[in-house]
Amino acid sequence: QVQLAESGGGLVQPGGSLRLSCAASGFIFSSFAMKWVRQAPGKGLEWVSDISSGGGVTNYADFVKGRFTISRDDAKNTLWLQMNSLKPEDTAVYYCAQKYTQYRGQGTQVTVSS
Repeated sequence: QVQLAESGGGLVQPGGSLRLSCAASGFIFSSFAMKWVRQAPGKGLEWVSDISSGGGVTNYADFVKGRFTISRDDAKNTLWLQMNSLKPEDTAVYYCAQKYTQYRGQGTQVTVSS
């Protein structure tokens, strides 16, 4: 079965960095476009970024453009999200997901606070 397991979240000060990882299994990872979404307290799911199956095309929400970088390693079945210049409004649970299906992981908490 499809499994997606995020890690790397935590508490960071404003301006800091975190790198989220997502370990994928149960499907042919290289064949799937992937995405990161997030959910802030009291709000709905929000798309953050996505990457094509080959990794050649990436897209970002305006509010993270220039600060976050999505990448993947198909040999390791791993998706990453490098987050720099973090802001308090980036506080949320971050999920990795297949871009075009309902499958997503359990999420990892990111808290940006001084």
